[in-house]
Amino acid sequence: MTGRLVSNTGPLIALALIDRLDILQVLFQQVIIPDAVHNELIEGGSLGQGIPSYKKATWIQVLPISSALDPLLQTVLDLGEASVIQLSRDQKADYVLIDERKGRKIARDIFSLKVIGTARLLVEAKRKGLLDNVGNALNRMKDSGYRLHDNIIRYALKEAKEI
Repeated sequence: MTGRLVSNTGPLIALALIDRLDILQVLFQQVIIPDAVHNELIEGGSLGQGIPSYKKATWIQVLPISSALDPLLQTVLDLGEASVIQLSRDQKADYVLIDERKGRKIARDIFSLKVIGTARLLVEAKRKGLLDNVGNALNRMKDSGYRLHDNIIRYALKEAKEI
């Protein structure tokens, strides 16, 4: 993987929980988030998760969306996901990092964006020698409260040749 990535809030929190935001910096030439995602990260959700790691990641660029949000996006997605899709279109990003099923489907099927998720990112990190064990990383995320479907975990472990 290489190129420009626009990320949603969830994957950044997941990576911050295991202190591995650096994976993004190594795998991509540019990591961009919209203002809405930046605001969600600073608020930190109910537990303030990921804020210290995110604040240290000064290489993540925060950009405003340059065009109005697509009405479809505003109707069916939360502001963060809608902004990620819109910004990726505005910036002609190579990848969109989204974990939520609905956001992934809309980004891929309606807007023809190349979508990846946190689990796939970890598999790629292992292939590049940036991570020793995908299963351990996924378990640490889950133990910290990040939700991942069992099917996604099984698929990632299979792709990482850990099962």
